[in-house]
Amino acid sequence: MSQYYETNNTKNTIPDHDVVMRGRRLLDITGVKQVESFDNEEFLLETSMGFLSIRGQNLQMKNLDVDKGIVSIKGKVFELNYLDEQHGDKAKGFFSKIFR
Repeated sequence: MSQYYETNNTKNTIPDHDVVMRGRRLLDITGVKQVESFDNEEFLLETSMGFLSIRGQNLQMKNLDVDKGIVSIKGKVFELNYLDEQHGDKAKGFFSKIFR
C-alpha cells in the first residue's frame, strides 16, 4: 500500500499546466514533465497537456525546477505551438527535423 501512495504522491508533484507570458520577453511555464531539447531559437517541452514548442530569438532558460515542473524562458517569443495527436503529421515533421 505504501508503494501505491508514493506513486500517486510523485504524480501530484507536477502542478497543473499554465503558461504566463510577460511582455513577449519572459515565459513562466508550469506542468512541465521534461525539457526535450532547446537552443537559442527553439524549446521543446513535454508538459502535462502535451508537447509544447516555443520559437523565438535569443531564447535562454532562466529557471528550471524539474521537481516542481517549472520552466522560465527569456528572450523574444515568436510562437507557441502544441504538438498533439490531432496534428500528427505536423508533429512527425517537427520531430523528424529535430532527430535528423
